[in-house]
Amino acid sequence: MLTELRISNFRCFESFDCSLESGTTLFVGENAQGKTSILESICVLMRLQSPRSNKVSDQIRFDAEACSIEGILSGKRLLFSAAGPKRRMTVDNESFSKRKDYLAETGLVVWIGNDDIDLVRGSAESRRRYLDFGASQLSAGYLPALRAYTRALRARNFLLKRDANPCWDQIDSYTKLLVQHGTYIAEQRSALISSLVPFAKKLQLDVSGKDELLSLNYVRSGNEDLELAYEEKKEAEAKQRLTLVGPHRDDLELSINSLLASKFASEGQQRTIALSLKIAQSHVLRERKGSNPILLIDDIFGELDSSRRNRLLSSFPEGAQKIITTTSLDWASDGCLEGSRCYSLSKGLLDEM
Repeated sequence: MLTELRISNFRCFESFDCSLESGTTLFVGENAQGKTSILESICVLMRLQSPRSNKVSDQIRFDAEACSIEGILSGKRLLFSAAGPKRRMTVDNESFSKRKDYLAETGLVVWIGNDDIDLVRGSAESRRRYLDFGASQLSAGYLPALRAYTRALRARNFLLKRDANPCWDQIDSYTKLLVQHGTYIAEQRSALISSLVPFAKKLQLDVSGKDELLSLNYVRSGNEDLELAYEEKKEAEAKQRLTLVGPHRDDLELSINSLLASKFASEGQQRTIALSLKIAQSHVLRERKGSNPILLIDDIFGELDSSRRNRLLSSFPEGAQKIITTTSLDWASDGCLEGSRCYSLSKGLLDEM
């Protein structure tokens, strides 16, 4: 459980300090008060990733030179700070130079927000990010493989674009790296999807309250033999001067009652699918890692009718810590927030309600 949070010069906050409830903590305030930034800081502290931006420079407060985030997680003091290109990661004052070593000491996180509807109707990139975030928490080798794949892909695309007649001897050295790391990435994604399927199907039925059969299918841009796939695409890649197969072009196909959800599902169905995918991720993390993830829930309850809202609240893993932002508590039914800690947030100032 994350019990304390302190941030400095992060986004709109010059300084911020609060205690968190082991069950549910709510931050209530109007839009543009920094509620989402609080959740983002927790995500960065725990996973060194932000759902809002890949640039740490975007997270440092305007006119500040550095930002820091501290937290107490199950008795351990975590610290992440950034100043220009420098990063500092410590656990109980022990510094870590490698991301994977720091992440091994932190906890699991699932982010749930209104933008999650892009998982259904957005680009394939949104769905790949969803898979990558989940897989990286299940396997310590996933992020290093993804980073190595991305570097090799960038170099390979550069070589394909540089010369009118591609120099395949040079290109093939990067192809080998794509095959090596891409095969691992695809296998981990496929295993994750297999784990998600039973949870996501049940959650879709439970949260919607209707007979909606959700299907998940991993669609690869090439066949499972990546080495053969690259060989088959050589001519096309030479013409388009671009790497055409691999995990960077794969997709997660979502269907409701055998119909493609992005085209045929209603907005309500699409929102429920997105919620089902995220909550399914939390159940898989709990099942595979033996502990609950922290659920960061960003202002989603106002978009749901009361029946879906109540079913959603009962679908979270039992005992999971929930940190929720909302513009009001009008949606909260009697007793549903019993034992919770509520803060009001306005102009950067925090008051306990």
